[in-house]
Amino acid sequence: MTVPVNDEDIQDMDGDTVDWRTLWTETERRVGDRVIARWICETASGADGQEFLECLDDPATQRMVAHLDSMVARYLDGEPLQYVLGHWAFRHLEVMVDPRVLIPRPETELLVDHAIAALARHDRPLRVADLGTGSGVIGLSLAMELWHDAMEVWLTDVSTDALDVARANTAGLGRAASAVRIAEGSWFEALPPVLEGRLHLVVSNPPYIGAGDVAVEPIVHGHEPHLALYADHDGLAHAMSIVADASRWLVPGGVLLLEIGAGQGSAVAALLRDAGFHDVQVHRDLAGHDRFVQGTRP
Repeated sequence: MTVPVNDEDIQDMDGDTVDWRTLWTETERRVGDRVIARWICETASGADGQEFLECLDDPATQRMVAHLDSMVARYLDGEPLQYVLGHWAFRHLEVMVDPRVLIPRPETELLVDHAIAALARHDRPLRVADLGTGSGVIGLSLAMELWHDAMEVWLTDVSTDALDVARANTAGLGRAASAVRIAEGSWFEALPPVLEGRLHLVVSNPPYIGAGDVAVEPIVHGHEPHLALYADHDGLAHAMSIVADASRWLVPGGVLLLEIGAGQGSAVAALLRDAGFHDVQVHRDLAGHDRFVQGTRP
């Protein structure tokens, strides 16, 4: 439909400039969804929300349309929309996401709610570890929503690629970024020994899908990092590792909070009880599935 003229504008076959109203309509036709088409156009234009609506009659540049066409092609090729856009909303954050990290999901937003409730039991200064942080959304949400000078949030991951994404997202946190620390390593091994017995909350969304699980959607298996998805022992291997060491790092009354797979509630709750945790609870997600397990160090 469009013929690039230069980097300042795009013209159609009649020599008229092409505006974003036209591109939005064309993109909707190509992707089959008006909302998704708007998100793609917003990303390509560099404007979003009300600002995008106010620029619908503005002409698009060559580079903008090239970016738009590239995103549409990737989306139609089956790439997850979040990776196509390069960003996604999580609670009060807008974070960068790409194939180095898992896509943030609504269920994990509820994990942050439970984490905030658990931290309300403790006086400041607060010390939190978000193990296997990925894009950083859990720990960064806690830092932003509970920000205070007397707070320390540790983001850890065994993947240097994931930590690069988390670090980039930390930079967009504003003043609350001063509470964030980043460390590389496997689970508690990433943390400095001085934190032993001093954490008020250990929170994690570890890999919990068993290898070969046929219920995994092809788009997830085909695009998201397997290191962050799959675990041995029917998906419980990493939960077992975290539970085994957590008491040593928590203050008395500190809380361990894990996201789990649907159907794993009883098994993970038993792990916590066997490790000496009290007040073990299994919380459900909005679909009614077991999704989170928490326990308190006595």
